[in-house]
Amino acid sequence: MKLNCSQSELNSALQLVSRAVSNRPTHPVLANVLLAADEGTGKLRLTGFDLSLGIQTSISASVQKSGAITLPAKLFVEIVSKLSSDSPLTLSSDEISQQVQLISKSGTYEVKGMIADDFPDLPLVETGTSLKLNPLLLSNSIKSTLFASSSDDAKQLLTGVNLTFDGYGIESAATDGHRLAVLNINNILSQLENENDLISSSKFSITLPSKSLREVEKFLSSCDHNQPINFFIDKGQVVFISDDEIITIRALEGSYPNYSQLLPDSFSNILEFDRKEFIASLERIAVLADQHNNVIKISTDSSDKLIKITTDAQDIGTGSESLPVSFKGESFQIAFNVRYLLDGLKVIESDLIKLSCNAPTTPAIFSPVNSNVNFKYLVMPIQIRN
Repeated sequence: MKLNCSQSELNSALQLVSRAVSNRPTHPVLANVLLAADEGTGKLRLTGFDLSLGIQTSISASVQKSGAITLPAKLFVEIVSKLSSDSPLTLSSDEISQQVQLISKSGTYEVKGMIADDFPDLPLVETGTSLKLNPLLLSNSIKSTLFASSSDDAKQLLTGVNLTFDGYGIESAATDGHRLAVLNINNILSQLENENDLISSSKFSITLPSKSLREVEKFLSSCDHNQPINFFIDKGQVVFISDDEIITIRALEGSYPNYSQLLPDSFSNILEFDRKEFIASLERIAVLADQHNNVIKISTDSSDKLIKITTDAQDIGTGSESLPVSFKGESFQIAFNVRYLLDGLKVIESDLIKLSCNAPTTPAIFSPVNSNVNFKYLVMPIQIRN
């Protein structure tokens, strides 16, 4: 392999694909990135793959000799990132020694690699469901629910986000057992590959790991939002394709919990208030709440139009804030983990929010008011002991 390429383009590509390289690889070659140069296309293809998440991208290169090799990701990324960006780089490899020579205007480096044959093939879906999705809407569906997934590996399915495609829309949901975020978006399918896909995509569900979806969200943010991305799914493998970039994800196995049964049909108490003011009050109260157990209390009095937010950090101090509110219902008091509230409120894009609840021990729902976004954030309250 021998080629010339731009330092900045190579550096950007390496930064991207290295995010799919495992910190604790099960095989030495999985700590590497795969470089494959093609003289015919004038492209250098780079791939990172940890057997669950795979990222592949290509950059333009002047290829004198085609070839492929794998190089230690962390080392190669650090070397390339520190080279001068105002001069081209020359890469050449020796097929016998698996040594790669990297030449820039500032110096020459040699890195020991491993043969490309040892690198596992990136799984690409050739059959199954094929859709074209709006990247901006898909990004919003992931971002609005990802935060509510569990970080506990023992709850394997809950460490992912469940995506359900229904006709031309998508419902994304994530829960860690204490909270649940659900977003419905219509018209996310830009175009069906063929008429048969309308039937095959009428209703299907898949749960994807949150760690992998964080990379998908970054990938989607860099896409042209006016151009749909290709989405393929088959036998638990999902592939996203846009221009020269490919991300492949292995889905989590099992049936996601039936979360819809957790959402109450009706509420006896409904409060509407300003989202930004509520967040600001919570962040001030959280300074004290974080010192003890993160618990804050929200209380209302039907005789006035205020909600009161309080916290009591034992042996440290107390805090209290009041906010104007539009209130329907009876006087009540309910307690929450303040961090759970802030996580959910920050993804709601609405000036006004609604808190709907029944009793201090039953699920409460936060949702936007006067918005075309169908988002529900369920939070389980904390039992108050008087």
